[in-house]
Formats: sequence, structure tokens, C-alpha cells
Amino acid sequence: MRMWDIFRIFTPMKEQVTDISKVLQDMTAEMRLMRETIDQQYAEIAKLNRNIEALNRQIRKKDETIAKLTERLSKYENPKRNSGNSSTPPSKEGMKDEIIRRTKTLRKPSGKKPGGQEGHDGHKLSCSSAPDEIVDDVPNYCTNCGESLADAERVLDYVTQVISIPELKPVVKEIRHYVMICKSCGERIRTAPRRKSNDVIYDASVKSLVVYLSVVQFLPYGRIASFLREVFGLAPSEGSLVNWVREAKRNAQPAIEKIKEYIMSSSVVGFDESGCYCNKRLDWAWIAQTVYYTLLFRADGRSSKVLTDKFGDSLERMTAVTDRHSAYFALHFLNHQVCLAHLLRELQYMSELNNKQDWSGKITDLLREAIHERNSNPSAAIPKTSWTERLDCLLKINVSSLGKKFETFKKGLIKCRDYIFNFLEDPMIPSDNNGSERGIRKLKIKLKNSCTFRSDLGADAFLELHSIVETAKKHNKTPFNAIQALFEA
Repeated sequence: MRMWDIFRIFTPMKEQVTDISKVLQDMTAEMRLMRETIDQQYAEIAKLNRNIEALNRQIRKKDETIAKLTERLSKYENPKRNSGNSSTPPSKEGMKDEIIRRTKTLRKPSGKKPGGQEGHDGHKLSCSSAPDEIVDDVPNYCTNCGESLADAERVLDYVTQVISIPELKPVVKEIRHYVMICKSCGERIRTAPRRKSNDVIYDASVKSLVVYLSVVQFLPYGRIASFLREVFGLAPSEGSLVNWVREAKRNAQPAIEKIKEYIMSSSVVGFDESGCYCNKRLDWAWIAQTVYYTLLFRADGRSSKVLTDKFGDSLERMTAVTDRHSAYFALHFLNHQVCLAHLLRELQYMSELNNKQDWSGKITDLLREAIHERNSNPSAAIPKTSWTERLDCLLKINVSSLGKKFETFKKGLIKCRDYIFNFLEDPMIPSDNNGSERGIRKLKIKLKNSCTFRSDLGADAFLELHSIVETAKKHNKTPFNAIQALFEA
């Protein structure tokens, strides 16, 4: 083939290649523009995403604010919890709530005026048969004619007895200790070893009074010292007061161990626990009590392990009467009774929360009817089957439309269903845990007056001595005499 023919063939091909190259260049330029556009749109999308995330954060923040405001508002819309409709102790009530609680009554007005009614003789103090002093109140002259009545006939008209307190003055007794020298061997004999402390000491009567004011009347040491100084003219230091309380605690240890033994061998025991501030930390005070014995002690928590460590396997032989604290349901008691007083107060709150429903009222009526049945037959063993079946019928009712609080309360009732009516089958089992609550409530009065226990020893002393006092009261003994016995033993 000639050169010209070859050139003639490749010339069109070269033009085609040139056209393709131009097209590729145009496509590259277009792709570059598209990439720039895509990058620009991506940047805009990222910016929008950032804006959306910022808006979402604002929405979440507003939702949190709305939730908090709703919760705060619900406190005003829902009935306020107090000791009458919840487990809130009276010590945490405001003055207004306390006034309402103390003045509120379920009795219908009788229409009678307050106070003693007409025709009622009332109650009067009875006169003593052996008065300490007799004073004759005799007129000296006649108010009519002025004549002397010295030799006139005397007729007893009436008798009035006036009760007074003698002068509160301490009695100082001086004891002179002598040394006797034996004529046979020359030995110097004393009745007791010579004291190394002060020459002036306080006897058991003063110590007992101090412990009584601290443990029974819940006074702090500063106020006790002030009382002794202003009333008796005595000036013991606060350190001495502390030492006397500790001395009483040491003397009470054998009695405390006996109380513990009696409780461990008891068939029905009530338990409760409450916060106890001690040495700048929150501990827990526990109570275990029966009809005749009360034991208070301190622990660092409120779990079931506390009772296990304290009473061991004796719990398995007890019927426990408690509130619905979860720790009690983790223990293996022989039997269990939940406090109906707690349930009735919570049911009262449910009724106040929604007064258009009757579900809570029907359960209230059932529990009150069971309590009335027990009170009407105090010594009878009443089968609980029918009562539990009636409760089951009420628990089958769907309360989801009434709100979350009703559902939560219903779940709680289902959990303790088997422990609600046990008091019917055994007359020895009370229907409530009020005895335990009353026993441990004194601790709150002490803390309210003193704010806190400054030492573990001080807290333990109060709880153990309070155990002695409460046990003495259950045996018809006065707290003061029980404390006196600790120093006279």
C-alpha cells in the first residue's frame, strides 16, 4: 500500500480520536462541576444535620423542663401525702397538716356543746386516806356579833386536800471513813478501798434522774445540766452526765441479753427500722418487739442481712409482723403478716387521688371488715380462705385506666397477697405493726431534740436503755424505777 493511501485512512481516525478526547475533557469538566456541587450539597446537609441536632437538644431540654414542671405541678394537683394517707411519719408533717390530722374526725356531729354535759357529775380526784399533814381551818370570831369562838362547839363541814411538791433541795450526806487497827496483828482495816477521785460524789438517785431525763424525756445533756443547776443547785459537768448514761448501759447488758433471748424464742415478733444519724453519718435503728419485750439496736444498713446476723435461724420459727419493706420478704419466716394500717393509709390516698372510682374503697371495706371480725372474736381461729378469695376478685379488676399509681399499688397488693389475712387464723398475730412503730418513734423525738448522736457509744446507749424502759412499761413497771434498778443492782 502506498503512503498516500495510508495517510488517507488514518486522517479520519485521527479526527475521531480528537473528537473523543474533546468529549472526555467535557465530561471531566462536567464531573468536576458535579463533584463541586455534591461537596457543596454535602456541606449544606452537614450544616442542616448540625442544626437538627441542636434543635433536638433544645427539644430534649424543653421536654425535661416540662417533665419537671409537670412533676412539681402534680404535687399541687394530687392530694398531699401525710401520716393519714401514707407511711409518712407525723414528725415530717407541717404544722398545718398536723392541725388537720389532730382535729379531723370521722364521727358525725352530735349537736351537743363541747365539754361536760348537763347532769353529768364529772370526774374528781379521790382524797388520800393517809394525808401527810392535817391543818384545821377554824374561824376565830363570830362574823355576826364579834364574839370569840375559842370555846364554841366545833362541827366538821367539809375536807379539802391540797397537793404540793416539797422543796427540791438535795440532801448532802457526809460519810466519815475510819481505819480500824487490829490489836493482834496491827493490820489497818477499811470498809472499802479509798477513792482516788473527788471527795464529793453523786449517788444512784442523781444518776437515775439524769438517765431518765435523757432516755425517757429525750433531753440533750445541755438541758439536763441546766435543769439540775436551776432546780437543785447541782453543777455536774456534761462529761459526768455522759459517763452516768454509759454506766447505766454497762449495767444493763445482762438484761439486754435476756431480752434478746426471749425475743428469739417468741412465736410472734414485730419488726421495724428507721434512720438514725450517728457521728455525721446515716445508720439505721432496728426494733424487734413482742407483747412483753422490746429490743432496739443499731446497724449500718436496712437489708435482710441485719436481721439474719442478729437473730440467725430463730427467724424461721417466728411469725413476723412488718410493713412492706422489701428486706422482710427476702427472709424465711415461719409466717408473715403485713401491716394493714399501712395498707389502709395508702388506700385512703388512692381514694383522695381519684374520688370517682370505688375500687380502693371496696378493698378498704374488706380490710376493715376483717379487722372488725377479729375484734368481735378475739380468741377464735377464723379461716382466711373466703377473705382471700374476695380480695382476689378485686385484684382481677383492671385499674390501668385509673393511672400508674393504681397499677403500682395493685402490684404491691398481689406481692403480699398471702400475708394480708394471716391474723385471722391466729389470734396472737396483730393486724398491724403499730406497736413497733410506736416503739421506734421515740428515737425520732430524741433526734429532733439533739439532732444527732455524736458517738456510736451514745447511740447504742440510748437504744439499749430505751429497750429496758419499754420492756419495763410492758410489765407495768415505771421507767424511772427500771433505771434506778440498774444502779442499785
